[in-house]
Amino acid sequence: MGPTHALSGVAVWMAGAAGLQAVGHPVSAPDLAIGAAACAGAALLPDIDHPSSTVARTFGPVSTALSHLVDSVSAAVYNGTRTAREEPRTGGHRTLTHTTVFAVALGAVVALACGTLGRPAAIVTLFLLLGLAIRGLMGTWARRQGRTITMLTAAAFSAGAAWWLPPDRGYAVLGLAVSVGAFTHCLGDMITKQGCPLMWPVRHRGKRWWEVALPSLLRIRAGGGFEKTVLVPLLTVVAVGSSVLAVPETQQLVLSAWNAAVS
Repeated sequence: MGPTHALSGVAVWMAGAAGLQAVGHPVSAPDLAIGAAACAGAALLPDIDHPSSTVARTFGPVSTALSHLVDSVSAAVYNGTRTAREEPRTGGHRTLTHTTVFAVALGAVVALACGTLGRPAAIVTLFLLLGLAIRGLMGTWARRQGRTITMLTAAAFSAGAAWWLPPDRGYAVLGLAVSVGAFTHCLGDMITKQGCPLMWPVRHRGKRWWEVALPSLLRIRAGGGFEKTVLVPLLTVVAVGSSVLAVPETQQLVLSAWNAAVS
């Protein structure tokens, strides 16, 4: 579900940052904080192909209309590229936007747009991503405050974040965060009952839209008990723990304490 996808985006970004820190490549504070927020928002983006999803409802009629458009385009791409072994479809949910191709292309477009158009493009991108991150991670607060307050909050943070993000490398990091977030969403859907057409357009057993998934006994139901009682707490622990380890000073303290304990 939406909140779990957003949380997974934070967890994956922070875990990656902690890994880089561990091998001697620290991540700057802007890349760490803004990247995590952007990745959380981007982890909701693939569901823009579903009109009732969190991302489709975040920006009101505008995002809802865009969702219907993406749904139609995705269905057209599916029907135009499917093989004889795949049934035609009228809806495009979990097709085009749930592929590795989409995740990589979207991140590349964001990086190119921000690199070419500069800070205005970065502000718009961050506004959209932070709006989604707020709806995903702070859904109860966002519903209580209403869309206007939520969007004003996203606008304020996006303007500040765009000025904090270094143009020389920050825009590329922003594009990377979008790709990582969208791909993380696909990995999350991969463990559900339906699976995810992650490898399109690569053919496998005569199909292009074959679902990459876990063995049937290990798949979970979206919004089910396992997601709420196991997956969400686990992602929270990973996100918090990785956030601590991603900061050089904190990681040094943890390593010193560990060395002292085992010596």
